[in-house]
Amino acid sequence: MTLNIQNHPCFNDSSRHTFGRIHLPVAPKCNIQCNYCNRKYDCMNENRPGITSKVLSPKQALFYLDNALKLSPNISVVGIAGPGDPFANPEETMETLRLVREKYPEMLLCVATNGLDVLPYIEELAELQVSHVTLTINAIDPEIGQEIYAWVRYQKKMYRDRQAADLLLENQLAALQKLKRFGVTAKVNSIIIPGVNDTHVVEVARQVASMGADILNCLPYYNTTETVFENIPEPDPLMVMEIQAEAGKLLPQMKHCARCRADAVGIIGEINSDEMMEKLAEASRMPKNPDEHRPYIAVASLEGVLINQHLGEADRFLVYALDEEKQSCTLIDSRPAPPPGGGKSRWEALASKLSDCRAVLVNSAGDSPQSVLKASGIDVMSLEGVIEEAVYGVFTGQNLKHLMKSSQIHACKSGCSGAGNGCD
Repeated sequence: MTLNIQNHPCFNDSSRHTFGRIHLPVAPKCNIQCNYCNRKYDCMNENRPGITSKVLSPKQALFYLDNALKLSPNISVVGIAGPGDPFANPEETMETLRLVREKYPEMLLCVATNGLDVLPYIEELAELQVSHVTLTINAIDPEIGQEIYAWVRYQKKMYRDRQAADLLLENQLAALQKLKRFGVTAKVNSIIIPGVNDTHVVEVARQVASMGADILNCLPYYNTTETVFENIPEPDPLMVMEIQAEAGKLLPQMKHCARCRADAVGIIGEINSDEMMEKLAEASRMPKNPDEHRPYIAVASLEGVLINQHLGEADRFLVYALDEEKQSCTLIDSRPAPPPGGGKSRWEALASKLSDCRAVLVNSAGDSPQSVLKASGIDVMSLEGVIEEAVYGVFTGQNLKHLMKSSQIHACKSGCSGAGNGCD
């Protein structure tokens, strides 16, 4: 199969008024903290990377794509660009790409990444015919890089300052080389930050051009409140033009970047339509696998009013259904938890008991049960608050940030270690 990469509106200026793109927001976690970034997932009034109104599972994303193509059949590209980094969420990212490639063999696929964790996945990206990968490289001098990044988390270890910048740059350049070795078109984004790297971007261009990058996007940084760089002004248009002109002597330039949201859809530069955003919200309200019939939500609670039990300490789970007519939720069942002990088999037994539930709401949970339940299609959500508000909010796709766990304290007032019932 030969893909028509000329239909990619981000890489081909002549296509951007004809063909659309869709970003599937399946990657919420990030592995670095940039000093210009504040990822407010639900901010509908901003158009910048790191923003989305919903986060989807891979199969929810495919369901959404099916509906989006009905509304906007000129979509030629499916991309994953966050709201975190695709390869800080590799399972979700790769599953989504596999699902889309299987169902839409003619579709162009692309991802945008900071490059820290992409290396192990490049070979499969090439096999899936992911035709375009964007790497954001803001500095090739670690002394400058350490001013831009607060921290880097790599292989479960946190790095800061010069060590973080060195590690990130090493992986970015290795990723660029490997992408070109596997024949993937590589775009480099370099964000122009006045007083930080504005005089350095051309050096970035020179380095990545020597390593085979195909196109460079010198884009102005977006001033965002509640960030380290919130007092740095955005670069003026003349500065951007001068940098693009100089860098253009080394690499072709992308000059029509709209600094898209992680849930952007349609023609570049156009605002997401209300109808399309409702389709996104509809997908987020579906079970993690929309093909499954999972009409219920389970809750761990001591007294049936608050979400206040650790998953491993619950002796029974309350099961709720949505009453759409009354716009409320109804308790329909109480199911005994599997007995403590047994390790993974205990959580497999719980997954079987809750097989008709799309989620289980708990005060906290260990990694092992979360992994088993997630693999069975059950989302484990650590919340605190009134059951009815939380359950109804999950059913209807509401923003529940105010119920997200602010600490690891649960019903017994101890830490998250629980009572030794094998959560981890």
